[in-house]
Order: sequence, then C-alpha cells, then structure tokens
Amino acid sequence: MTLRALLALLFVLLPGVALAQGLNLENLIPSDEQSTTGRMVQIVLLITVLSVAPGLLVMVTCFTRFVIVLSLLRSGIGLQTTPANMVLVSLALFLTFYVMAPTFDRAWQNGLKPFMENQISEEEAYTQITQPLREFMQANVRPRDLELFQDLAEERFGPRDENAEVELRVLIPAFMISELRRGFEMGFLVVLPFLVIDLLVATLTMSMGMMMLPPTVMSLPFKILFFVLIDGWNLLVGGLVRSFP
Repeated sequence: MTLRALLALLFVLLPGVALAQGLNLENLIPSDEQSTTGRMVQIVLLITVLSVAPGLLVMVTCFTRFVIVLSLLRSGIGLQTTPANMVLVSLALFLTFYVMAPTFDRAWQNGLKPFMENQISEEEAYTQITQPLREFMQANVRPRDLELFQDLAEERFGPRDENAEVELRVLIPAFMISELRRGFEMGFLVVLPFLVIDLLVATLTMSMGMMMLPPTVMSLPFKILFFVLIDGWNLLVGGLVRSFP
C-alpha cells in the first residue's frame, strides 16, 4: 500500500513540475518594461495583419480584375450559379498567385525571410516587403487615378515632397479603382458576343411568333456552345494573365 501511494503521489506531482518548467513566462515576456510593451504591440499588430490578410490580397494584387471579369463572364452566359462562386474565387486566387509570384518571391527573399532570421529590423523589413508591391502597383495604376488621389491628399494633408515616393495611402486606392475600371472594360468585351447572340435569338423568336418563350432559354445552349467551340477558358485566362506587364 505504501508503494502504491508513493507512485500515485509521483504521478500527481511530476506533471505539475514539468508544466512549471515548460511554461516560464519570464522567457516569453522580457523583464524590461519597454521591451514588454514593444512585444505586446508587435503581437497586436501581427494579429491585426493576419485578420485583414484577405483584404490586403484584394487591395494590392491583381485579384480584383480577375474576379470581376470571371463574374461578368458568368452573367453574360446567363448562368447564375455555374460555375459556383467558390470555383470562380479559387480560379482568380490561383491566377493571382501565378501573376504575383515574382513579386511575392522578392518580398520574401528581401524582407520577410531576413526579418525572421533577425538579420534586419522591423522598419527595414517593412520597406523591403512593401517595395515589390509598390512597384507592381505603380506599373499598373492609371496616371489619372494616381493624380486624383495625390490632389486629394494635398487638399487634406498639405503639399507633398516631389522627390519622395508615392505614399501607400495614395497608391493603394488609386490602384484599386484602376483595377475596377480595367476589370469592367475587359468584362464588357467578354459579355458583348453573348449579347449579340441574345439579340439574334430574340429577333428570331419574335419573328416566329414565340411571344411566351423567353429568348434567354433559347440562347443559353448557343452561348455555351459558342464559348466551348472557341476554347473560351483558354483565351480568357491567357488574356487576363497577359494584361499584366
């Protein structure tokens, strides 16, 4: 009985000792008050960035143009749920990774990887990570949109330095509305052939006296057949990828 009681006591005490040795808060949080505050701020900023990561992907990449064109294609064909939203978003997401691969690789090699290895500071890492994205956005933003937000920034925040780089708070919204414009332009060109098919089918059905038959019901098979015969997915995806320098 004494041996059993001793073993039971060891099983109770040993996990507590191991837990006390494993969770040493002094190793996680520095003893210096300023260092502790800085570490807490870094954790809060990291959690914030992770929570808005999908929004950052939409704002500073080519995802916006892809998803708009694919959505307008589905509407032009007349299919409401085919392809499904998950399919369109997934296709736009992987096309975004394909186009942005050189940009992401530069941001990783020059900024994020050295920062994780404690080779550069937070300020330098931020500059090295955002510089490839800045160059990508500047290469694709419309000058008119950029001038609009620069003028608005001067009205609200005062004159800017002509020799300084464009601020991200100016560049990002200008890039977004540029992508929206180009997305609708390309979507219009995609939808236009399907609109012609709808008009032809509507004219034929009206001339034949089929007043009660919706033209879209008759034109849907022809639009799908037309899109398949011209190898539409290949042409569309190739045009979207080549639209970025």
